[in-house]
Amino acid sequence: MVLENYVRLEPGVRKRLHFYDHAFVTKTITDPILKRPKTVRSLILFVDEEDGVKVDKTFSVIQEKLAMLFAPYLEGKRYKDYTFAITKIGAGFTAEFEVEAIPR
Repeated sequence: MVLENYVRLEPGVRKRLHFYDHAFVTKTITDPILKRPKTVRSLILFVDEEDGVKVDKTFSVIQEKLAMLFAPYLEGKRYKDYTFAITKIGAGFTAEFEVEAIPR
């Protein structure tokens, strides 16, 4: 990727991220199967560190199951106190995620 403005997860590759802010947004995406636009609600996490390197990126979450893993850390921006190790397992609609919150 040329611009690298957002975090991409590759299946089986553990990614370590630190978040400094978040927002809920509604955005229009292209449905990967129907190839038609649809509106989704997304949790956007703002990333200032990726695998130990300072960055300015976003991590967009539209899967409810993954968003729920971050939910306990959203109130009071508790995620600032952790580095999250995230591993994507599988791809597409069957993808699962392992998330470990590591205290800083």
